[in-house]
This record gives sequence, C-alpha cells and structure tokens, in this order.
Amino acid sequence: MPLKFYNTLSREKEDFTPLSPPSVTFYSCGPTVYDYAHIGNLRSYVFADILQKTLEYFGYTVKRVMNITDIGHLSSDADSGEDKMTKGLLREGKELNLKNMRELAEFYTEKFKEDLIKLNIKVPSEIYYASDYVKEDIELVQRLEEKGYTYKTSDGIYFNTSKMPDYGILWGTAKNKEASRPRIEANSEKINPEDFALWKFSAQGGSASGGNPIGYESPWGKGFPGWHIECSAMGMKFLGEQFDIHTGGIDLIPTHHTNEIAQSECATGKKPFVKFWMHSEFVDTGGVKMSKSENNFLRLESLVNKNINPTTYRFWLLMASYRTKVNFVWEALEGAETALKRLYGLYLALGQNIGKASEGYRDKFKKYLEDDLDTPRALSLLWDLVKDESISNADKKATILDFDKVFSLGFANLKEDLPAQAGEIPEEVKKLLEEREQARQKKDFKKSDELRDKINSLGYEVKDTESGQKINRI
Repeated sequence: MPLKFYNTLSREKEDFTPLSPPSVTFYSCGPTVYDYAHIGNLRSYVFADILQKTLEYFGYTVKRVMNITDIGHLSSDADSGEDKMTKGLLREGKELNLKNMRELAEFYTEKFKEDLIKLNIKVPSEIYYASDYVKEDIELVQRLEEKGYTYKTSDGIYFNTSKMPDYGILWGTAKNKEASRPRIEANSEKINPEDFALWKFSAQGGSASGGNPIGYESPWGKGFPGWHIECSAMGMKFLGEQFDIHTGGIDLIPTHHTNEIAQSECATGKKPFVKFWMHSEFVDTGGVKMSKSENNFLRLESLVNKNINPTTYRFWLLMASYRTKVNFVWEALEGAETALKRLYGLYLALGQNIGKASEGYRDKFKKYLEDDLDTPRALSLLWDLVKDESISNADKKATILDFDKVFSLGFANLKEDLPAQAGEIPEEVKKLLEEREQARQKKDFKKSDELRDKINSLGYEVKDTESGQKINRI
C-alpha cells in the first residue's frame, strides 16, 4: 500500500507519490529566533521529524530544508505591529542594528537546535538564515512586479490578491473558507484587505547610533523582505519551483502558507507550488493555545527542571495524532513518563542478544505509518509486541529497535543512562524498595507487584529471598 498523508490543500488523505521518486523534497517552516522556542512550537518539529523518518523508513531519500527567520516577521498578520527581532533586541537592551540582530538570531538558533537534539529530532542538514538570501527575495519581488501583481503604498510593496483568481485555496472548500479566512484590520492604502507586504520600508530613525533607518537596500528603498517572501525564495532556491512537502503548524495556514502559494505560483506560473501541505495542531494550556504573546508558554527546560526527560514529551506527543489538538497538563506528562519507563524496563529485561525483526510486526507497523502517520496505533503495537510470548526476546529487541528508527525514543542508548556500577542504586529505586518491603510486611501483594513493576521500569530487577529483597541491575 502507498503512504497516505492528509493534504491540507484538498482536506483529504491522498496517496503520496513524490515528483522524482525515490527522492522527496521537503521544506519545514523554521522558527523566528527572537526568543526561546516553547513546547507548543516544538510539536511541529517532532511531527516533521516523524514524517522525515517515516519517509526514510519506507526507502525514500529526503532532501529537507528549514529556514531560520531572523528578519521581517511582524507581530500582526496585517503587516503591522512590532518586528519580532526588534522586540527581542529591545527586550535584551541591545542597539537596533543588523549586526546585533544576527547575533541575537544565532544565539536563539543554537538554543533551538539544542532543544531539537534533546527531543531526538534529526537536525536538518540544510538550515538557512533568511538574512543571507535578501538578494533572492528582491529578485522574486521583481518577477512579481514585472507580471503586474504588485503595487506601492507609503510603507511598502504589496501583492494584489485580486489578481489571483484562486487566492486562498489553502483555506479549503467554500463551506469552511469563511472560517479559515484571516481577520485582518482595514488599511486604507490596501486595494484588498488580504493584500500582503512583499517588501516593507524601514522606519525612519531605526538606529540608535545616528538616526539612520536599518534595513537592506532595494530598488524600492531601504527596508526588509516580507516574512512570506523569504520562505518562497528559499524554498525555490534549494528545492526548485515545485516540491513535494511543506510543513508547519496550523497557525500558518490562513496567511503565511496561503501567501507563499500566491506569490510563488504567480511568479513561476506553475501549479501547484507544493504537492502536499501538512500541518500539526496546537498544544493548549487549559483550552488556550500556547503562545509567547500571551505569555503562557513552557520551555523544554521547564520539563527538565521537574526531572522529566524531554523524550517523555516526545512520547506523549506520539500518543496522539499530529492533527489532534492536545491539552498540556502535568499529570498527563507524568503518566506518559511512567509508561515510557515501563517500556524501558521491559526492553532492558529482554537481555543482551539482538535477533531478527519480526516481519509480521513490521508489516503492521508500516500499515499504521502508511495511514497518515498513525503513531497512537503504532505505539499500541509496541505494547502488544513486548507482551507477545510467541516472539523470542532477541527478536522482540530487534523489532523494538526497528520501530525506534521512527519513534526515536532512545531504546538503543538505555544502557548508557544506567549507573556505572551495580552497587550504585539510585535514590528513587531505594525508596521504592522500602515502600515495597512495607507492602510485603502488610501482605499487600497487589501494591508489592505494582512497585516491582516500577522498579523494573527503572532498569532494576528485585527478587524475594529468605534474607529479604535482592536488587540487581537488569
């Protein structure tokens, strides 16, 4: 069976066939690096990682590009409001100039990459700063200008959306178009409310060191490329005028990705710009989208500070479809942590030998991945596998490692996380042993068994002897 992915463009699951098999061209919208990424942001990168590893698991060669937005991203979809990079410089008390803007971007880009590594995400080999490709942005705007798609206002060069008959195609069918259409405040200089900036002129007095506006020179005046033009220009430079997959969060559908399609297809005359548009849902906190602007976001470091391994967050996300909104509560994450530790313990209990992956289980695993990356059912299959007494321990271990090429939960590295010597028993295990001894004395065997399972999940085996409990590292 072919891979089937949900395509936002059609609002349906479609058979996936790349433009030039077995190669897949894949663009991921990267972060705007004016601050740390929050765990809601990071969900879209866990999703993109699962997608890439699934494609590779099925034998495709993936060329994946990710942009780093370090210029031109305004806080409002109406091309107004504060520039996010400027906001970051002001927050940190730094002078507004391009050098400081780049230094700020490089700092937060490194922090972003560190978060990806902690989540076992394969860092794309092709990551590019938007500020390095302003020349390509200008050339793309000029192509649109030559074809009559642009007009000038007092604050920039805009794309005339009424010149594109199917503008907003990503919003879906007529039934849901109105719900998807962005709510943009009126601007008396715009021809249409949805028209968007291709180039924004610099504000006067933008530099604290002399009053000169900061920005880049262009045929229209000093300024910055629009946020949307950057992704189109970089995508086409590195992947061509048409490519296979474009990913991002659902918040990018109404304006950013809609405008990428408009400017790209009008500039090249080719449809579609991208075959498959794929989007991950939000992570909510109490029914509210996690957001920096709302100051209700958690960093990955927040989990680490509570002694929760970031891999637990990855595991928790995989328990739901990437297209399902999830509500973050600490109790849910703690439950996922218990389940993951249990899986680790069961894996370690399989011994040292690695056999051959079960073809039957691999076929089922592929079946679930083929169905729009159904990780919840794939994880359920993992539990079935570890409990299946008809499969040898060595083959179970090989099959788990095979699944983990996609899951990336770190099974192959578990031994490295255990104490160097068997005598070095962690305090958590010691406390569980004490609780278990008390339960045995009270003849509460149900609790005793539950505590044994917890100890096993941490990589230790407990045996009852005449002289008491004996603990060994698995």
